[in-house]
Amino acid sequence: MSLANRVALVTGGGRGIGQAISLALAEDGASVAINYRRDEAAANETVAAIKDAGGLARAYYASVDQYEEDREMVAAIEADLGAVSILVNNAGIASRGLSVADTEPDELRRVVSTHAFAAHYLSKLVIPGMREQDRGDIIMISSAATKGLEANGAPYNMAKTAQETLAYTLSKEERVHGIRVNIVAPGLVETEMGRRLMRATAGVNNLRDLDATMPFGKVCQPEDVANVVRFLVSDKSSYVTGERIYCDGGGPLIANS
Repeated sequence: MSLANRVALVTGGGRGIGQAISLALAEDGASVAINYRRDEAAANETVAAIKDAGGLARAYYASVDQYEEDREMVAAIEADLGAVSILVNNAGIASRGLSVADTEPDELRRVVSTHAFAAHYLSKLVIPGMREQDRGDIIMISSAATKGLEANGAPYNMAKTAQETLAYTLSKEERVHGIRVNIVAPGLVETEMGRRLMRATAGVNNLRDLDATMPFGKVCQPEDVANVVRFLVSDKSSYVTGERIYCDGGGPLIANS
């Protein structure tokens, strides 16, 4: 699944799922632009790991919900590495698990902006360059939360649903230009966000304690998600666009199933 001569931008690419995606795309031959907002050290560590393995990567700061910062970042990437042909909209934040009645407007704006507005901004910025290439790919890292849209998560549910709607719209707009747009929607993944979620909601400190209760006997790993992404941006999926793949082992286990 060679990605030689392609440039990938992975938002939130220094940690968790984003880090696994960055490493996987670099392993397949892409030059990787790793976006970060807060954790510069993690982004630089991921860059170093890619370089140590013989790949090419650079770290770029931008708060992805800020259009001007995104514009400056994309311009810098194009100057350093070339036009982006793979965009992975991965950066995200969780909502606080409150009811609509108890959710503050600032939280709603922050969560929706980080997931949906940012994906729109970055897609807008990279699409002109993608249209000039043989192939472009935009991947939205959504969530299995869109299956059930459960209570006490309206900001996150709204944000991810909007992000998916953007993907479906873009897939129709850009197909004529050779750009594929797809969605990968993980369930619980062993990341720092996943650990915080389970500590807060279930009092679980070690996610591996849940292995026996999870599909296929393990909590989903970041590499599991990355492998779906690397397939979708490869030539092996040249006829796939406008699709959503849930990476959650088929959902929670059902007793006695």
